[in-house]
Parts: sequence; C-alpha cells; structure tokens
Amino acid sequence: MELAKILDREWAPALGCTEPASIACAAAHASNVALGPVKAVHLVCDVRLYKNCYAVGIPHSGRKSGILWALAIGAALPDASAGLECFARITPEILDAAEALIHARAVTVDVDTRRTELHADCRVVRGGGVGRAVIEKDHTNLVRLERDGVSLDVPRAARAGDDLAALRQELSHLPLDDLVEIASRCTEADRARLFEGAERNLSIARHGLTLLPEGFRGLIGLDQMTRISRLVCAGVYARMSGEDFVVMSLAGSGNKGITATVPILLWGRESGFSEERIGRALALSCLVTAATTPRLGRLSAVCGVSNAAGIGVAVALVDLQDGDAAARDRVVNNLVGNVAGMICDGAKIGCGLKAMTAVDAAFRSASLALAGVGIPFSDGIVGADAGQSFDHLERIAGPGMQAMDDEILRIMQDKLR
Repeated sequence: MELAKILDREWAPALGCTEPASIACAAAHASNVALGPVKAVHLVCDVRLYKNCYAVGIPHSGRKSGILWALAIGAALPDASAGLECFARITPEILDAAEALIHARAVTVDVDTRRTELHADCRVVRGGGVGRAVIEKDHTNLVRLERDGVSLDVPRAARAGDDLAALRQELSHLPLDDLVEIASRCTEADRARLFEGAERNLSIARHGLTLLPEGFRGLIGLDQMTRISRLVCAGVYARMSGEDFVVMSLAGSGNKGITATVPILLWGRESGFSEERIGRALALSCLVTAATTPRLGRLSAVCGVSNAAGIGVAVALVDLQDGDAAARDRVVNNLVGNVAGMICDGAKIGCGLKAMTAVDAAFRSASLALAGVGIPFSDGIVGADAGQSFDHLERIAGPGMQAMDDEILRIMQDKLR
C-alpha cells in the first residue's frame, strides 16, 4: 500500500464542515436535473449526518448555520461540481433564494435511525419536475440520480467507487507496525503534499485565535504543549463557525485534518527536527487517523477528533522521538484508556474544546509512553497491545454506543421543538 494512493483518497481540501457540504451537494445534484423555480426540498438522512449539520456554521453565508440552510443553499447552487468546496459559490442571490425557501417552510428533514452509515437522500421539487439524489458512505459519493422517478446515469466523477471502500477496509486492519513502515517510505512529493495541507490548517488555527477573547489567545508565557493545543482549538472553532478558509480534511473530516497535523508541524519545527523527520511524522499521524476512522464509523457515535486524530498525533509524537514498538503500544493504550468515552454530539464550535483535550491527552500520553508508563492490560477496555485496544475501541464505538447515539438525537430534536 502506497502513501500517495492513501493521500489521493483521504487528504482533500474542504471549505467549512464536510457534512453540510455533503448535503448541499446532494441538494444541488437533485435540483439540477429539473427545471423551473424551486418549490420544496426534503432530505432523509442518517442520525450522524443530522448531528453534524445541526448547529455548524456555513462559509460565505453571513453567519448562517444548520441543516436547513445547507439544504436550501444547495438547492439554489448552479451545480455540484465544486464538491466539498461548494459553499465558495454562494452569492447574494443564492442566499436570497435559500432564505425564501426557509421562510416558506419548504425545507424539511427526516432522520432514518436504521441507517448506520452516511446517507443523504434528497428530493427537490421544482416547477418543471422533481429531482432526487442519493449520497452514501462517502461525503461526495453519488449512488443514485433521478428525474421524475426515472433513474439517470450517475456521472463517473461523482462516484467514489468500491475501490475507496476496499482501501479503507484494508487500511483499517493493518498492524501499527505496517503503518509505521508505510510512513517511513514517505517521498519528497508526499512530504510536499502533507506540508502544504498542514500549512493550510495552521493558517485557520492562527486566524481562529483572532476570534477568541484575549484571555484565551494570550499565548506568551504558556508552555509549548498548551500553546499548540490552544491553536488547534482555535482552528476547529474557526472552521465550525463557518470562517472562509479551505482546510485539508483527513478521512472525511476537516477537524481531524487540523488536529492530526498542526501539533506535529509546530512541535516538530520548534523542537528542531528536520523537515524530512517531520514529514514522516505527519504521514504517520495521518495514516493512524485514517486507519482508525473506519473502525469508529465514517460518522461516529464517539468523537473522531479524540479517538482517531488524537491517537494519530500521539503515535507520531512517539515515533518522532524514536520510540520503539512497545512505546507505540503503550501510547495507543494510554489514549484508548483515557478518551474512549468522549461522545460525538454533532459538529459545532464546542468541538474546539474536544480537539484541545485530544491534543493535551496526546502529548501527555506520549511523554508517559516514552518514559515506560502505560495503562496495563488488566485495566478496563485496554488491550494487550495497540491492535487489541483498537479492536476494543471499535466495539465500544459501534454496538456499545448505539443507545447513546439515539438519546443524543432525541435531545437535539427536543431542543428544536
């Protein structure tokens, strides 16, 4: 398995949160197969897509937020070709059209609680017909397109394909040592891609500091770990607020991209490591994050920033300091035994605090692992090694958290009422 191939599929630019962009794409696909004025928009989606669109900001929208605005804007877009950067095409006219739909209560959403993977089934009623588009499993993977109930050919460019699912399945079950070996083969071209994306993510983090109170952004005098974790928090906060910055998403999540790369980039440079070593560490952080994500679920009941990106950062920190396989096992066990209970209650500005907690935990867990300290096999859900801990984490995130996910949905819907 080659790093370049993994980056091709899992390391991608995104503007704003990927879930609102995904349903906006679905609405745009559906809307563009019919003609005439838009009369109504209806979405059926899975629980976790709903959660991640519930309160998150939308770029270029004048501080609009939430799932109804994402749908209404998508139905007014000229096409879906911009993918996860579709919000860059918002104009005043599109916002006016979207606002009219919302005020007319013409935008509606139902949640299909039976769906366990990403699912967005959108119908757009226009004066000249009805369009339907279905996106599944991946944020831009269009699997069905209809006009007035008749199936249309899905453009090849709009399908992620079975090869992506196969790649993720294979990646998710590679031993940690194999991920380290893949990262060690990081080429100059791979490093250039990783550094370019990490710098993008650092830019939104620095911008995010300007949005937060002086008491938070006053980084002078703070220790290195605290400065870095606050920067990550600021980047996630800015992205969830809908700030106009393209970030590099990782495994379908911009927040994972920010969290997995900014700490490694800054800590590596401030500590005097070579660009080659930092590039390898960035590769490993991204690989571990991408490999863990399918185990949690593409959209998960647990916080992916903590339980995937946090682990990626911790493993990369250990590797950067020449930790051996035993130290890598310890650092995974330390994270799994620490943050596995952190839930996902949707995408929103509060994710910044979860990202900060993940980075803090990653630094502390790495320092302990390098000192020979790890949570033992006898404790709770921790495994005998990293692979077994990942297996146990997968069980917790899947069947173990289903009832919790249902209860979160009920709480969110109660709040809307």
